[in-house]
Amino acid sequence: MEGAAERGVLAVLVVLAGLAACGSGSEIIEGPKNVTALKGSEARFNCTISQGWKLIMWALRGTVVLSMTPSEPIITSDRFTSASYQEGGNFISEMIIHDVQLSDAGQVKCSLQNSDRDGSAFLSVQVMGQLLIPGGSLVVIEDKPCNVTCRALNWTTLPDLSWEIGVPVSHSSYYSVPEPEDLQSAVSILALTPQGNGTVTCVAEMKGLDVRESVTVNLTVVPPPLDSIDKPGASLPTWAIVLLAVSLSLLLILIIVLIIMFCCCVSRTEKEESSYQSEIRKSATVKTSKDTVGTKLKSANENYGYRSDEPRTTQPASLHAMSSEAGVPEQCSSRQPHQESDHRQLGPANHPQVSFNVASPKKVRNVTLV
Repeated sequence: MEGAAERGVLAVLVVLAGLAACGSGSEIIEGPKNVTALKGSEARFNCTISQGWKLIMWALRGTVVLSMTPSEPIITSDRFTSASYQEGGNFISEMIIHDVQLSDAGQVKCSLQNSDRDGSAFLSVQVMGQLLIPGGSLVVIEDKPCNVTCRALNWTTLPDLSWEIGVPVSHSSYYSVPEPEDLQSAVSILALTPQGNGTVTCVAEMKGLDVRESVTVNLTVVPPPLDSIDKPGASLPTWAIVLLAVSLSLLLILIIVLIIMFCCCVSRTEKEESSYQSEIRKSATVKTSKDTVGTKLKSANENYGYRSDEPRTTQPASLHAMSSEAGVPEQCSSRQPHQESDHRQLGPANHPQVSFNVASPKKVRNVTLV
C-alpha cells in the first residue's frame, strides 16, 4: 500500500515536470463552493475549467489529495475520487470525498499547473449524535402537569430540538438549552397537561443539512387516585377552582341580600309599633282628660264643706227641717257618692243644700249655690 502511494506521488511529480516544460493556456472559470457534510457521508466539489488544460490538482487543508490529466486521474487515496463532465465547451472536474471525517473539515482548493488563479471553498463536517428520552414509555396522571425530557448527546454542531405531540392536552410548552458541562449536548423539556393516551416525539434537525433524527415514546394516562383530593397539598383542577369561586361569590351576595331584607323588616316593625303606641297614648290622654273634667264637675255640684252662717240657736231647728225635707237620716256623711247624687235629684232644684259640721261649730262657711 505504501509502495503504491509512493509510485502515485512519483507519477504526479513526473507529470508536473512535463507540464511545466510545455506550459498551459487554460484557466479556472468557476471554483468550488462551500459544503456542509455529515460525518460518514460524501462531500462533492466542482471546478469549471476552460479548454486546453493539462493538469488539475485538488488539495485538502493544504495537501494535494487528487490530480487529473486529460487521459486519466492520478488517485493517491481511495477516499478521494473524481468525475468529469462537459458543459458548453468547458470542462467540469468533480472531487468526491468518501466517508467524511471530522479531520477533513477545512479548506478545499482547485488549481491548474502554471496558473496564478485557483478556486477554493470550505468543508464543514457535522456529527449526528444520540437522541433519547430517558425512561422510555411514560405513565402520567390525567389532568396533572408533567414534564418529558429529551437529550441530544455528542452532536456537532448542536441541532434544533422540537416536539410533535400526539396526545390530547389542555396545555403544552417546551424549551431547549445546551448542557452546561458538555458543549456538544443539549436538553429539551416538554411541559404538558395530558388528557388521554398517545405518543410524544422529540425531533432533532441539523443546521445546514436536510437531516433529521427523532425518537418517540408512548404516553399512558391514568385517572388520579381517589385519595389524592384528601392529601395535603393536592391541587384541584381548574374547573373545580372556578366553580368554587363562583359558588362563594353567589353565597356572599345571598348573605348580603338577606341582611338588607332583615334590616328593612326590623325597621318597618319598629315603625308600626311606634304608631300603635302613639295611638294608645293619645287614647289614654283623652280618657284621662275626660275623667278629670267629670271630677271637676262633681266637685262643683256638691260642697260638703259648707257651713251655715245662722246663729247656733237655730241649728237644731234647721237640722230638723233639713232632715224632714230630705227624708233621710242625719248620718249623710257615710253614704256613697251615687246615693247622694240620687238624693239631690229628688229634692227641689231651687233649694240649696246645706251641710253642717257638728264637730267644729266654730268654723262658718257660706252657702254655695249651684
